[in-house]
Amino acid sequence: MDSATLNQQLETLIAITNETMTVEFKSNLKEAKEIGAYISSLANSACLVGHEHAWLVWGVDDANHTIQGTHFDPFKQKVGNQALIMWLQQKTTPRADFEFHRLERAEGTVILLEIRPPRSAPIAFDGIRYIRIDSHKTRLSEHPDKESRIWEHLGIKNDWTGEIVPDATLEDLDPAAVAQARVRFSDFLLKHEPDAERQAALKSEIAAWDTVTLLNKARITKAGKITRSALLLLGKDESAHFLSPADVKLSWILREADGVTRSSQPFGPPFLLTSDQLFQRIRNLSIDEMPDGTLFPVSIQQYDNWVIREALHNCIAHQDYTIGGKINVVEYPDRLVFSNLGQFIPPSIEWMLENQSPPEHYRNQWLIDGMIRLRMIEQVGSGIRRMFVTQRQRLLPLPDYTLDSAGTGYPKVEVLISGRVLDENYTKMLMRRDDLSLRDVLSLDKVQKGVSLPKEEATRLKKLGLVEGRYPRIFVSGQIAATTGGQAAHILKKGFDNDYYRDLLEKLIREHGPVTPQTISDLFMDKLPDSMSHDQKRDKIRNLTYDLSHRRNLIENIGKPRGPGALWQLKSPS
Repeated sequence: MDSATLNQQLETLIAITNETMTVEFKSNLKEAKEIGAYISSLANSACLVGHEHAWLVWGVDDANHTIQGTHFDPFKQKVGNQALIMWLQQKTTPRADFEFHRLERAEGTVILLEIRPPRSAPIAFDGIRYIRIDSHKTRLSEHPDKESRIWEHLGIKNDWTGEIVPDATLEDLDPAAVAQARVRFSDFLLKHEPDAERQAALKSEIAAWDTVTLLNKARITKAGKITRSALLLLGKDESAHFLSPADVKLSWILREADGVTRSSQPFGPPFLLTSDQLFQRIRNLSIDEMPDGTLFPVSIQQYDNWVIREALHNCIAHQDYTIGGKINVVEYPDRLVFSNLGQFIPPSIEWMLENQSPPEHYRNQWLIDGMIRLRMIEQVGSGIRRMFVTQRQRLLPLPDYTLDSAGTGYPKVEVLISGRVLDENYTKMLMRRDDLSLRDVLSLDKVQKGVSLPKEEATRLKKLGLVEGRYPRIFVSGQIAATTGGQAAHILKKGFDNDYYRDLLEKLIREHGPVTPQTISDLFMDKLPDSMSHDQKRDKIRNLTYDLSHRRNLIENIGKPRGPGALWQLKSPS
């Protein structure tokens, strides 16, 4: 916005006399977490009341709306080493659409934060969704009526998969898929019937059902009419035209480590059968695991079969078919990557792991109900947690979820399942610490993979004695390294004490002086800890030199006062 437009917008906002859910005035609010919570609450409120924008304004008195100016500068403020704006983007799910504006007025600087409503799911900040009630922000979960209305505004109530396809009939369904559906649904019903006598009666009853009765009870069809869900799960491949323009395909792609595609194959409906055909294409090789207390390796498969099927079927269940893209399974030598289009609806992966109950809303509820009854997916909400627990028990890295558009223009969910051990000893210890919560295991797993952690997560791990180092360059602690045989790697990351480095520098100058700063740098660069950046190592070398020359009075510079022209030698006795 140009200055004139911003001035006009500001005048409009300060002219508001009644409380509003989409405008908030602040003077010098600087707390990053508070700003993030306001973005969530104002964005969701704008969606609820149908406004195109919400506004958070700095430099205007909240009581009388007079302009006072502000010292808050969002363009310079940082959270740790990260720019505030980027930090806010990364902490909101889905990524919030907002923009800061600066307006210089005679009364002082005014900052306007323009926030747009969500388009696919309510905005969560740090895994929590907020809403404005009168002039207060509160958790959206405490107001289920308002949350339900937001989902309705976002179109989640209009379940594409549950809609009837008028021209489709039972003839458009694959007979083999229908027969398999009878077996799967029978297993589902019998699993929930513990009484043996009732089980026998139920088997006879199911065998007598005609196809219409079977599919109605399995929530695949509606009163005998074919739904889009029925065509996805049981439809003949040639019947996919009923679902146009949706591109209903599963795509398996085999790639080398360098990304070159070696082979690929598409699979259309019926997904009840073809998802298993895709599963058979995945090469599930053997890797060696070294159990505790033995010198003999045990061969295990790279991937747990249940984890593969759950990841694939989750893609089918949660794909946004209205966008038109395929579901992809990309196989690399050491990992599988599953992806589907559509916004991840729960607030966050961490929320799913901690709250062992399903979210209240799903995009494809009719499809999901049918897939549960055909035993393609777990009861809603438990599958993701079981995937993490299974990988933890197998001593392999936890699944990596990426929730972003990744430049495609569409929301996308991607999950990576690793088929290799990153650090065998460390991973064994990590996964077998039964005193750690799954969330802490997830945080430690990120440390293992070299993924940057939010500062609060790193602080929690430090308090537990699990990591060391200066944020954000943290690493496994000495306590853990000692229990896993990783002492050598730990020392390389942590480094030695300052006396060691001072003695080393003094010895260099004593035996080879005078020496240049480059010679000193050549000595120390490989000896300083791996956890330090190049710039941090340079600062460390500079501090050591300063300490020996100015504090301890042991060395002196006989070259240029500073920089590469310096020459360091032992100081002559006075």
